[in-house]
Amino acid sequence: MFLETVKSEGLAHLSYILGADGEAVVVDPRRDCEVYVEIARSRGARIVHILETHRNEDLVSGAPVLAKMTGATVHHGPNPEAPIAWAQTIRDGEAVEAGPLRLHAIETPGHTYDHMAYAIEDRDSPHGHVGVFTGDALFVGDVGRTDFYPDEAEKVAALLFDSLQKLLALGDQAIIYPAHGAGSVCGSGMADREFSTIGHERLNNPRLQLDRQTFVRAKTSEHHQYPPYFRAMERINIAGAADSGPAGTPAPCTAAAVAAHDGPVVDVRPVNAFQGAHWPGSLCLPVGMLSAFAGWYLEAEAEIVLVADDGGQAAEATRRLGRIGFDRVAGYFDGLVTATAGGQAFGHLPVVGAAEVARRRRRNAGDWTLLDVRDIDEWTEGHIPGAVHAYVGRLPDQADRLDPERRITTMCASGARATVAAGWLKANGFEDVDVFLGSMGAWRSRQGEVESGPGGG
Repeated sequence: MFLETVKSEGLAHLSYILGADGEAVVVDPRRDCEVYVEIARSRGARIVHILETHRNEDLVSGAPVLAKMTGATVHHGPNPEAPIAWAQTIRDGEAVEAGPLRLHAIETPGHTYDHMAYAIEDRDSPHGHVGVFTGDALFVGDVGRTDFYPDEAEKVAALLFDSLQKLLALGDQAIIYPAHGAGSVCGSGMADREFSTIGHERLNNPRLQLDRQTFVRAKTSEHHQYPPYFRAMERINIAGAADSGPAGTPAPCTAAAVAAHDGPVVDVRPVNAFQGAHWPGSLCLPVGMLSAFAGWYLEAEAEIVLVADDGGQAAEATRRLGRIGFDRVAGYFDGLVTATAGGQAFGHLPVVGAAEVARRRRRNAGDWTLLDVRDIDEWTEGHIPGAVHAYVGRLPDQADRLDPERRITTMCASGARATVAAGWLKANGFEDVDVFLGSMGAWRSRQGEVESGPGGG
């Protein structure tokens, strides 16, 4: 038997292919799904089943595309929000087989109503199942979010509690294979590793230490972000993606073509490169942060031009955008240095350190805003007195709270999200913007003065 994990960086999405004796099963495939066919071919196996643990909110499912490529049957749980024509409904207690493998379906609603887990049977052992694909119900160190049904918050939190008891009943020996790792928006407390067991989680996962009532209270008090593109993902995943998305390197653009482009220009280089020089009006969305923030700033049908270091970086950015439904990449530009040397105007983003931020606070002249763009939980745990809070992804909705005539310094935990935020502000009429380099980390190490609670957020 073989089992391989396919990880999609940026999304922290984990999918799996397992097989034996010439047949294989894929669990939660991503949209660019050729990788599963390649793995199966290298293992001398044919993909016969595709299992979905739930309706994905944060990425385009590759299940319908992979089914067309392989002829495999897609299985999806009951109670989806709309009929899924490209999948067969699998119910609690039913099983699929591939060679000697047998996977049992377990209805585990809570994260979504259609959520399923799939337990791997070990036919040679009397001690139960060897592992379980837990989807977004149980993670390493955390459990799934339950905020997709705000009008039924307590109900779905209680459903997840009951679903977790089903998973715990599989036995401490069972290895868990979740659909996400640390960094995913589907949970906030995941451990920075991708392997665990039911037994380890039973002893160490904080959410599994709670009784039912306390669990429901804890889950209904959580704060999770809900990027606008999630709604588009839900629609796409009900209808089914038609193809594996854009692939390869987009067409190169000239400086004149970028200047004439009537749409977003997205700089996918590292944040320090954007700070040094960038195309005027461009957004700072480094490749590693595209999956987290493109869905906040870009419209689904936008035609995008990328600013990249090279074609390889542009190709990777195009792939990652396609995984979250942004397919219209018109081209890329990698000649920023040459263009600026030739007289092309460019923007830059100044940075300041902790000493300068402290000086501005002491001066207190009323013409400066320190803008903390971290998540609300980070802000509540501790922030610089006098700072204003606006989550980086929500700037398009909250910018009217800010005075464009004032100098604005953006900050986060280290400076990366602050640069993303500053790039958006600069592209949207805020001229006097700089970035607190090192941000909260630098402040704590040099100043130490913070306060917790609501503050100025």
